[in-house]
Amino acid sequence: MESPELSFTLAYVLLSLCFVLTPNEFRSAGLTVQNLFSSWLGSEDVGFIQYHVRRTSITLLVHSALPLGYYMGMCIAAPEKNLGYIHKLISWTLVIYWSRHHWHNHPICRALQAHIQPPHPGWGSVATNVNTEFRRVDKFATGAPGARVIVTDSWVLKVTTYHVYMALQSECHVTVTQSRQHQLSPDLASPAQILTLRVDSINPAVRPFDIRLISTEYAELREKLHAPIRNSPNVVIHQTMNELFLETFRAHADLNQPYTLPTGQEMEPCIGCMQVPASIKLVRLCQAEGAPNESECQHCFCRPMWCLSCLGRWFASRQDQLRPETWLSSRVPCPTCRAKFCILDICAVH
Repeated sequence: MESPELSFTLAYVLLSLCFVLTPNEFRSAGLTVQNLFSSWLGSEDVGFIQYHVRRTSITLLVHSALPLGYYMGMCIAAPEKNLGYIHKLISWTLVIYWSRHHWHNHPICRALQAHIQPPHPGWGSVATNVNTEFRRVDKFATGAPGARVIVTDSWVLKVTTYHVYMALQSECHVTVTQSRQHQLSPDLASPAQILTLRVDSINPAVRPFDIRLISTEYAELREKLHAPIRNSPNVVIHQTMNELFLETFRAHADLNQPYTLPTGQEMEPCIGCMQVPASIKLVRLCQAEGAPNESECQHCFCRPMWCLSCLGRWFASRQDQLRPETWLSSRVPCPTCRAKFCILDICAVH
C-alpha cells in the first residue's frame, strides 16, 4: 500500500507541473497566473511592457511558493519547512529589488535600456513605442503562452514565462536554423513542421534568441518582417498543407511492402510529370489490417504509371481541405482506372 507521503508527493508534483507548464485544459479552466491575477496585471493591449513586467514578477513569486506549499502540506520536520521559507524570502527580495525606481532593475526594463537612442531618451519612451505598436491590429502573433512570438512594425518580440526578449527589426537579421517534422500536433490535429529561427542583433547589448513557429505561418512572418531572413543549408521549408502532407505521405508509403516488377517489364516515365520513371504500383494490402469485408479498397490492375510525388499530389487533391486530419485515413480513386485505394496499398517498385 502506498504511503500518504508518496501519494501526496506525486499528486503535488503533477499539479505543480501542470500549473507551471499550463496545458490547454488548465488554460481553459482559468488556472493560470494571468487569469488568477488579471485584476492586478491589467490589460496587455493597453500597456504591453507594464503588463509583462508585472506578469513575470508575480509568476516568479507564485512559482517560488510551490515548494513552500509542498513543505507545508507534508507537515514534516522544521528544517525542511525553513528551507521553503528561505526560498520564498529570496524570491520576495528579488522582486522588491526589481521594483525599485519604478521597476528600473527589472530584466525587461534592462532589455529596453539597450535600445535607448534617439528619438527615445529613456527606457520609458521605448516602452511606450512597443506598447503603441502592439496595440495595432496588423501585428504578427503566434505561439503558445509560454513562447509567444510577436512581430510589430519595428520590433521582434519573444514572450516567455519569466522574460520578454526583444530586438529592433532595423538592427537584426534572422536565420532559419532548424526544421522538425511532427506527425501529430495537438493544436492542428495534423502533421506540422516546426521552424526554429535565430534572431541576431548588431546591437552588442541585445542577446540573440530563438523563436519557433509552424511552417505554414512562415509566409505571414515574411510579410511583416523587414529584417533579412537567411536559410541554413539543408533546411527545407514546407509552407503549405499540401507540402507537409507530401512529406508525411512519402514516409508512410516507404513503410509498405515493395512491389517486384515482373521480368521483362520496363519502367515508363511517370504520366503525371514525365520527368522521372514511374515508381509506384497499387496493390490491395489494407485488408491485412482488419476484416477483409470491411475494406472499401479495390484491386487495381494498372501497370506502374505514376511516381510517388505525383500520386501524393493526386491523393491530396481529392481530400476535404477543411479536414486535413482525415487525409491519411481516407480512400481515393486510382487516377487511371478509378479503383479505390488507401495509403496502405501504395507499393514502391523494386
